[in-house]
Amino acid sequence: MNRRLFLKNTTLVSIGGLLLPSILTTNCRKEQLLEDVDYDGKVIIIGAGVAGLYAAYLLKSKGVDVLVLEASGSHGGRMGKIPGFADFPIDSGAQWLHGRNNILGDLIQQTNTTVTLDDSDLFYWFNNQLVTSLPQDTAIFEGEDLPDISFKDYAIQKGLGAEYQYIVENLAGDQGASAATLSVYWNNKEEENWVSGDDDFKFKETFFDFIDTQIASKVTDIIQYNTPVTAINYAQDTILVSDLNGGTHQADKVIITVPITQLKANKIQFSPALPAEKTDAFSKIGMGAGMKVFLKFSTKFYDENIIGGSVCAAYADESVGKTGNDNILLAFIMGVQAENLTALGSDSAITTALLQELDAMYSGQATANFIASQVENWTTKPYIEGAYGYSTVGMGDVRKTAASQVDNKLFFAGEAMNVNGHHQTVHGAVETGYREVINLLKTVQK
Repeated sequence: MNRRLFLKNTTLVSIGGLLLPSILTTNCRKEQLLEDVDYDGKVIIIGAGVAGLYAAYLLKSKGVDVLVLEASGSHGGRMGKIPGFADFPIDSGAQWLHGRNNILGDLIQQTNTTVTLDDSDLFYWFNNQLVTSLPQDTAIFEGEDLPDISFKDYAIQKGLGAEYQYIVENLAGDQGASAATLSVYWNNKEEENWVSGDDDFKFKETFFDFIDTQIASKVTDIIQYNTPVTAINYAQDTILVSDLNGGTHQADKVIITVPITQLKANKIQFSPALPAEKTDAFSKIGMGAGMKVFLKFSTKFYDENIIGGSVCAAYADESVGKTGNDNILLAFIMGVQAENLTALGSDSAITTALLQELDAMYSGQATANFIASQVENWTTKPYIEGAYGYSTVGMGDVRKTAASQVDNKLFFAGEAMNVNGHHQTVHGAVETGYREVINLLKTVQK
């Protein structure tokens, strides 16, 4: 599941019990958390995803009065855990740490958390057979002087035939997009600042457990669950935050960490209205459909990674890095393929479609050995409604505008707001929580 190509170095400093990066931008501008904080104002964080949890942890550790308003009944955002489905723990959402040269990688080292390098073998479903290599190089989507057109159009332009359609769909799906919507140019341009490393790691337990233990457990006492925010009035010095339950909360500063889908759909009404250039920036950041389906089998008849299916372009052996005996195959489904499966209308129909495809690959062994399935459709989850942010055709350099603060009152974090190439990742979300705490505290320096 290797996703990244760029590797640079960062420096880490210890603040408040966690190790934090002193460099978050490629121009080496140091962004150290302020050592002395004397702020008696109230901060509200909207969303208890990873960015919100980390920002809450930092502010609480500095003695700041902070409240987290979470729309759902649990924390973690696009992270979660499936108990009881297998004899080893399973992440329902984000599960790979993409590189270890980041805040979370250092925290893993600090806490002696067990992770495993995921270097499992790749097989391609190509021309109706499983092969270990492809006739043409798909590295055409990487490099310089690339056009701002979709992966789909560029594949055609470079002479990749119809037999490569779902190979290309997998490349785009790995970025959370459809091949028809992901920009070749901007996908590469935004990753030029990637510093995390090019290896992928899995957790012996779950990624969710790691975040829950090391960060979330420190702030659950300041999270108010089942409180969807509907409006933010920041016209006066005191900000009024309204929720769906009829409640009103007062704050001096607000950090907004909801998924980009919610901002694009105007799920939160701002008064005054946000600047037009900011809402336009929201609209240009993509976030497509995404789901994960876990398939349990009596026998392991499948390969570790299967790329190029027309129903699901990426299957992966879920047992890699785990301790257990159950045979679990993950169908990792993004973009148009996730849309197509969602349209089937039921978990059983989704499972059947996947089994039929695997039967074609493995001579009927999928249906013959099938035990159970678990569908985690992030497209249909309220307050999420998608996978993660991606780079659209024609987007321009909009993330900086999307992530910019408003009137020294509103601050924006979350993976889609990462301006240093780490969008789409858990550690990228954490970095934005860190960044916005810095930005917020700078506005109250005396």
